[in-house]
Amino acid sequence: MRVEELMTSKVFTVEQHDLIDRVFFLIHYEKIRHVPVVEKGKVIGIVSDRDLYKALGPKTNSSAIESGTASTLHVVPKKVQHIMHRGVLTVNRDTYASEAAAIMANNRVGALPVVDKDNRLVGIISSTDILRVFSKVEKASEKREKRIVEGVSHS
Repeated sequence: MRVEELMTSKVFTVEQHDLIDRVFFLIHYEKIRHVPVVEKGKVIGIVSDRDLYKALGPKTNSSAIESGTASTLHVVPKKVQHIMHRGVLTVNRDTYASEAAAIMANNRVGALPVVDKDNRLVGIISSTDILRVFSKVEKASEKREKRIVEGVSHS
């Protein structure tokens, strides 16, 4: 199975000179955990929800986020470039999903931007995308195993 079959093509992005409040609103309202940072369509960094929450500071922000009272949240006027990770690991559409999963596990990252040969963003694949497929495959395997144990043929 290839990354192209699992990736999300509609990717929310930011630019390095955007304020981090843009990242906050994307993560909070679009229910995403990773936001690629692009410049002229090319991936130059990534910001995760953890990066954002670390930058937001005091625990008062954490309780505002958890309670859903974002209107009381004080967002620090920092630019994305101050909290983004540079040197982002990426994959392409033809990368095997198992390879993408290994890259994520070995590097302890939750998502990989998917880029074309010119490093232009075409999608993103997350650990959730891979777990979703693993769950389906494993469930099918378990059903097959159960039928074998019960002596039921597949029809």
